[in-house]
Amino acid sequence: MSDTLYGELSVIGMRGCDKFVNQVDYYLRDWRASENTFITPVETPRFGSGEGKGMLHTSLRGHDVYIISDCFNYGVTYRMYGREVPMSPDDHYQDLKRVIAAIAGKARRITVIMPMLYEGRQHKRTSRESLDCAIALQELVNMGVSNIITFDAHDARVSNAIPLTGFDNVRPTYQMIKALVRAIPDISLNHDDIMIISPDEGAISRTMYYASVLGLDLGMFYKRRNYAVVVNGKNPIEAHEYLGKSVKGKDVIVIDDMIASGDSIFDVCRQLKAKGAKRIFLFVTFGLFTSGLEVFDKAYEEGMFDRCFTTNLIYHPDGLLDKEWYCEVDLCKYVALMVDTLNQDKSISTLLNPVNKIHAILDEHNGK
Repeated sequence: MSDTLYGELSVIGMRGCDKFVNQVDYYLRDWRASENTFITPVETPRFGSGEGKGMLHTSLRGHDVYIISDCFNYGVTYRMYGREVPMSPDDHYQDLKRVIAAIAGKARRITVIMPMLYEGRQHKRTSRESLDCAIALQELVNMGVSNIITFDAHDARVSNAIPLTGFDNVRPTYQMIKALVRAIPDISLNHDDIMIISPDEGAISRTMYYASVLGLDLGMFYKRRNYAVVVNGKNPIEAHEYLGKSVKGKDVIVIDDMIASGDSIFDVCRQLKAKGAKRIFLFVTFGLFTSGLEVFDKAYEEGMFDRCFTTNLIYHPDGLLDKEWYCEVDLCKYVALMVDTLNQDKSISTLLNPVNKIHAILDEHNGK
């Protein structure tokens, strides 16, 4: 470790991030041979009316602060008017701002690590509607945040809202591939045996990276929507149309940034199976599972997919880790490495583009 640090390191975990942040802290203490934790405890208590505040119990003057926030942890609750209320993304985001406000501009630098970007799906305006993600980013910058790190943003171009501020969009490509070859030892990553599939046009850029790095063919689906109807805030999908080479007899990897109810990706899986696909592996950065795990159990039993890989960057519902069809991709060490590198005021460019590490995994898997 370098002797030159940007500032004294402090890591803050917002509510619901305790397990993840503790693991990040474990790596940092191990690498720096420190017996003391780097975690700075904070509180975000609520009044009975639901109002809240952020509280620090130690000064962060001159510190290099990293705040890790999972805005999608609905497993965290609070009491309001005598009722137990699950925290929404809005609640988590407000608590994040409260903690930044409690720091009161005394920190030397504040970096927000928000794995799944708050309001990331509301990143563009198509009619008379709000631009929530852009507004949130501007709010954080105006409060003194210097850097924002997110993972697999729904559309990273939202960073144009804060062009003079650090914004890093990290893709867990290496970790996903590493998890695949460990979980499925007989997987062949040769051109003739497997394909990369984009479930819609929005995922094409991330699937192009996988296909390019692995040297595989790319196929894609596009969503045919009914623009005359709005259901749950969006135009419903009428069909998924496929473009690409034949998947007959091949394993396929379907790649997306998030999986919510599963309806869209299951429709893609049905079509792939109908076209003769062999095994189907889902690479999804964020598993929301908004309709519960039972629908995935049923789809797995019907042979619709073989494994679902998601990261541990956001909250997982109880019982997920016990599912036969599920594989967790651990990003704690990766986040700790970014924090450690940035705190030493070094570039994280090599961490964001792990091509050499991916090729090393492929060579090891292929016995080269």
